[in-house]
Amino acid sequence: QVELNESGGGLVQAGDSLRLSCATSVRTFSPYNYATAWFRQAPGKVVGKEREFVGAISGTTGRTNYADSMKGRFTISRDNAKNMMYLQIDDLKPEDTAVYYCAAKYGNDINSAAGYDYWGQGTQVTVSS
Repeated sequence: QVELNESGGGLVQAGDSLRLSCATSVRTFSPYNYATAWFRQAPGKVVGKEREFVGAISGTTGRTNYADSMKGRFTISRDNAKNMMYLQIDDLKPEDTAVYYCAAKYGNDINSAAGYDYWGQGTQVTVSS
């Protein structure tokens, strides 16, 4: 069982930086044995459009994997000792406006956006131009 809680969202200006946090509570297995990821969902989503994968990080190695469109401005990090994961977003753009979710899955396959069983409630990021 994993519980996730995001924080750090808000209203920012284009060009700003923001760091989102995800507090994880793991009850049944070691934090080193699960991968965590960030997804986002923009407003006005069409029916059937899924949350967009931002990137993921391995609990064991700390290795990261990002969606191609997210490379460069997004940085994921993790502190297993504190059960925390972070998403640093630099040079924010209005199109980054979305609800950002953290997610977790058992194992360390960070190359697939599928299989995430545990989700937080999301934190809203709004970027004004």
